[in-house]
Amino acid sequence: MIHREVITIGKEEMVLETGKMAKQANGSVYASYSGSAVLATACCGRSIIEGADFVPLMVEYNEKYYAAGKIPGGFLKREGRPKDKEILVCRLIDRPLRPLFSKAFQREIQIIPTTLSTDQINPPDMVAMVASSAAVTVSDIPFNGPIGAVRVCHLNGEFIINPTFLEIEEGDLDIIVAGTLSGITMVEGGGAEVPEEILIEAIAVAEPVIKEICEAQIRLAKKVGKEKLPLQPEAPSIEIEQEIRSFAFDEMQHACFVIGKMERTAAISAVKDRVLEHFQDRIEEGDEKLVGKLLSDMEQEIVRKSILTEKKRTDHRGPEDIRPITCEIDVLPRAHGSALFTRGETQSLGVTTLGTVYDEQMVDNIDGEKSFEHFMLHYNFPPFSVGETGRTFTGRREIGHGHLAFRSLDPVLPTKEAFPYTIRVVSEILESNGSSSMATVCSGSLSLLSAGVKIKKPVAGIAMGLVSDGESMVVISDILGEEDHLGDMDFKVAGTEDGITAFQMDIKIDGVSSSLMSEALAQAKRGRMHILQEMGKAIEGPSEDISKYAPRILKLKIDEEKIGAVIGPGGKNIKSIAEQSGSEINIDNDGTVTIYGKDHEKAELARKLVLSIIEEPEVGRIYQGTVKRITDFGAFVEILPGKEGLVHISKLSKERVKSVEDVLSMNQQIPVKLLEIDRMGRLNLSYVDALKTKE
Repeated sequence: MIHREVITIGKEEMVLETGKMAKQANGSVYASYSGSAVLATACCGRSIIEGADFVPLMVEYNEKYYAAGKIPGGFLKREGRPKDKEILVCRLIDRPLRPLFSKAFQREIQIIPTTLSTDQINPPDMVAMVASSAAVTVSDIPFNGPIGAVRVCHLNGEFIINPTFLEIEEGDLDIIVAGTLSGITMVEGGGAEVPEEILIEAIAVAEPVIKEICEAQIRLAKKVGKEKLPLQPEAPSIEIEQEIRSFAFDEMQHACFVIGKMERTAAISAVKDRVLEHFQDRIEEGDEKLVGKLLSDMEQEIVRKSILTEKKRTDHRGPEDIRPITCEIDVLPRAHGSALFTRGETQSLGVTTLGTVYDEQMVDNIDGEKSFEHFMLHYNFPPFSVGETGRTFTGRREIGHGHLAFRSLDPVLPTKEAFPYTIRVVSEILESNGSSSMATVCSGSLSLLSAGVKIKKPVAGIAMGLVSDGESMVVISDILGEEDHLGDMDFKVAGTEDGITAFQMDIKIDGVSSSLMSEALAQAKRGRMHILQEMGKAIEGPSEDISKYAPRILKLKIDEEKIGAVIGPGGKNIKSIAEQSGSEINIDNDGTVTIYGKDHEKAELARKLVLSIIEEPEVGRIYQGTVKRITDFGAFVEILPGKEGLVHISKLSKERVKSVEDVLSMNQQIPVKLLEIDRMGRLNLSYVDALKTKE
């Protein structure tokens, strides 16, 4: 039987339908919103994963080109590995859903949202988020949802729910907000230096709509009436739990506050080893995991209590303290721009490379026509950054962190017209203990300044956390990796001194109040100002010029009537300029000439060669000419490309010259002076050496 629910979101209706497509999945929902439609399915494994202490969830969002009436570009004409955009949407869906599954289910869960139709007006990612939640909600998979999700745009002083692509492009704020009936659980987006108050208002606008979306899914699930599968019984606690706590608590309390990440980890590990050794006769085989869980719970209890009651963190900082910061620029000799940003035990090497239009990234997806991006940011997280071995590859985490840093820096970049270079920023994480994505923002900003990119203002990023026991809450600045793991909220804020450029928040508790959000954002702003001040000690503004190793892009404007002269017959002239200068030359119909040189000298040579073609001969000026033809009565000398004049035999020397060839030879370079341009436009020249002799 087909069941439907219809809800108005923004200016359009969203239809949730189940019972028609993909009926063998545990749950499936076909969701449509205007001309965009997504089929989301949810399935779980049949076998139990014994002892799983995590949620084995996989989200595989994919977009079909036929959804937009397109055929994939490139050699292979079928969809292949997921594009970055699809991976980013996977993360958007995964993050609010994952905490709502119970670890006690202990089965693999796979959610596959597939975009089947798009009108290229309404983004399908929000449809996919709602459809994914609805598919799980109507299924027999245990789930503490549903979630609702909307995009909020701020445009011309107004908030728009689920804006179109055009409205997103024109607005100054674009955020995605997800949550449950209990409150907001995730926020992600970016802005054009928007004030904190606008962000809080946008979240408040989204909250009632999210609740309506959740209620619609609950109604749909009731119509379907599937009974949820059972959870696995919780593993019994170890019998000697209290004895272990008494033995290890004081040692664990000391270990949790050892200074240094690696030292602290080793101290906590040593406590576990001593417990296993001391109770080895009483710990049954297979119970080591229970001991490990007990000690992890003790660590969490100790750290959280210390923050809540004593305002003391594991590295002995207070809630608002920022770790020591050092910034260096120009650390790499040949890079166009480089910076090393270190904050505590987190370190990012930011490297900026400048290229030409030929280095732009082509983007081909279902959102519209192919586009070309002139700014790229890539984030790398090698295993040595946390003192481990492992494979080096680009995973979903790397793409997600890189995109967050991209959103942080993109609003402050100069326009392509003002700075016509392709820009690539790479962040190499060399050490990590919390907030490497925000360190990327800082190192990336510094490297852009080092490279001479005229960004509007420097950008800094900071990661914030929250610890709550239901009655009291403490917001902490510049969180460590363990504080991210043990805390209740992780939110990252990037921006300039004047406003926010990117924001990402994940909440593990049942939402936060707007007053707490205001407090946290104000604290984050104070931290951001401090970081910007430290960054300013290394470099205050963009370098005056770009690196001598960077390509040079020069632009000049010529008369449209002279475009043909520069190009020459069959492209002869422009090809000659390119060969002589080692540069690429592009001429637009309006007479704009763009020169792409490998370095300053080559680009400048190309510019001079172009100007020489369009330059008009000037009487009285001395030119370095080339002998092109020799006759009985004189020599024809080229003084400008395509412009020749005659040096009469009488103008070669003060002495009588019997033969021109006694003085000149073919292709000889000689200085000549333009004496006159006669009424027929002919150029009359004189050999400069002859003039000097006469003088």
